[in-house]
Amino acid sequence: MAEDFDPIYQEYVLDLYRHPHNQGVISEPDFKGEEFNPSCGDKITLMLKINERVIVDAKHSGQGCAISQAGVSLLTDYLTGKSLVELQQFSAEAMIALLNIPISHTRYKCATLGWVALQKAL
Repeated sequence: MAEDFDPIYQEYVLDLYRHPHNQGVISEPDFKGEEFNPSCGDKITLMLKINERVIVDAKHSGQGCAISQAGVSLLTDYLTGKSLVELQQFSAEAMIALLNIPISHTRYKCATLGWVALQKAL
């Protein structure tokens, strides 16, 4: 549960929510995926620019809770420089590991929203 988080991790997630990494739009992305969580209203659009089968830029837009926004920020950091082959091996569990905080069952969809958008993009 969110209430059980260590205060340091809570602040880490909130900081990413307030100051997201790689937020913006790539005009003419090579890959683009969108995901919406109807239960809470979170929405993410993930855009990727590829050069020689390697991600050279990753951006996201949308809105949502602190966990979904922190997750997609960390995801875009992770994606830059990765090959398309590496992306195909990236799992929902790896997405949760990027957050490095306990994720309850009820927050799992929020935490993996960026990953689902990535799957749709690919």
